[in-house]
Amino acid sequence: MQSSRDVILNTITFKGPDRLGISFPEPHGSDFMGVGLTPSPDARPYCKSGVDEWGAVWENIGVCNLGEVKKSPLESWDDFPNLKIPDIRDPSRYQNIRGARAKVGDKFLMGWGISLYERTHFLRGLENTWADIYTDPGKLCELIDILVDMNLYILGESAKEGYDGFMFCDDWGLQDRLMISPEKWREIWKPRYAKVYARAHELGILTMLHSCGHIVDILDDLIEIGLDVIQMDQQMNMGLDVLGKRFGGRITFQCPVDIQVVMPRGDYDEIRDYCRQLVRAFAKPKGGFIANWYTDPKGAGHRMDAVEVMCEEFIKLGKEVYGGR
Repeated sequence: MQSSRDVILNTITFKGPDRLGISFPEPHGSDFMGVGLTPSPDARPYCKSGVDEWGAVWENIGVCNLGEVKKSPLESWDDFPNLKIPDIRDPSRYQNIRGARAKVGDKFLMGWGISLYERTHFLRGLENTWADIYTDPGKLCELIDILVDMNLYILGESAKEGYDGFMFCDDWGLQDRLMISPEKWREIWKPRYAKVYARAHELGILTMLHSCGHIVDILDDLIEIGLDVIQMDQQMNMGLDVLGKRFGGRITFQCPVDIQVVMPRGDYDEIRDYCRQLVRAFAKPKGGFIANWYTDPKGAGHRMDAVEVMCEEFIKLGKEVYGGR
């Protein structure tokens, strides 16, 4: 029987897992173990309002684990020279990851980087960021390049500890389109993602991106530049048929049942049916699909009994596809 680490590695690289990879709550467990920096430069106040390390002021209304930025520290480019950039080389940040490989045993060891889009608009404000694309792309790229360099340093330290995967979170989509034009994404962000992904692969680390919304227009690009896993919590807005036919077998999908439609509104049979649709679209004999759960069920309006139904159905379907547990 393959270890948790081998199952995920073989799934992502399409080398044939002997069961479905999972990331579930107890009692089902997870094949992943995440060990991050303390503090992470991308940390956001959790379950409360507050100020992050960069000086962004967050507000949380108390329903979801995370809130939103109410005041950005870089609302004017005049403030750029005074921006509080976290010291990514501070050795104390890495104390928690030292010896991480031994700590997690046979789990897939995953670390987190700094988002290249979300952190940018946390610092500049969303509307300012969208305007900068056209009015001040030089300054915008200078800011993003700071984040790229920070990620490259984190990757180097993570490689020393035997990390398997590296993820950051950038929600790029609205419900029916990308937030910005795909052409501008390709011009500004694509080469910077490519730089991070190339370095990760040089170090033997697989690349993972959480991105929700309608992101079909850039999935081919992300695959081209070396993204190994796309973790998306909603899929219905793009269509499982479209995603499966265009991208199935080319990249690994890590997904729960669609968190905006089926999980909060569906009955048990609808949840089970959607599990089957996900597996049919993405799970190939050699890999390509990891079953996930949404870790803030209360904030998304998910009942834990529905989450349990989803987990049980995915495990059942995994046996049909791969055998194993």
